[in-house]
Amino acid sequence: QVQLVESGGGLVQAGGSLRLSCAASGRSFSSYSMGWFRQAPGKEREFVAAVSRWSGSVTYYTDSVKGRFTISRDSAENTVYLQMNSLKPGDTAVYYCAATSSYCSGYGCSTVNYDYWGQGTQVTVSS
Repeated sequence: QVQLVESGGGLVQAGGSLRLSCAASGRSFSSYSMGWFRQAPGKEREFVAAVSRWSGSVTYYTDSVKGRFTISRDSAENTVYLQMNSLKPGDTAVYYCAATSSYCSGYGCSTVNYDYWGQGTQVTVSS
């Protein structure tokens, strides 16, 4: 069992930055691949980024955030981060972190089933 708690959301102007954190509790955090997803009002939840299990050496991003967002993990702290730069109003959404025990790499991390989800944190980008 893994519990995930997101934090770091808020209101920011376009062009600004935020760093989201996802604190995980439970066993074997390092053995889970981790992902960030978001859901804007009236839209379906979409994949944002993923980081591989163990060392976190492999990352994958949806095209709309490449070059602006960075996902990373700190296994000593059982935490996953999403650094978001050059934010746009279109990034406004509730952001969720998720954990999967399934192996995934690259594009597969956007479609694999995630076992655990956090409660979400709101990110609002004003124009």
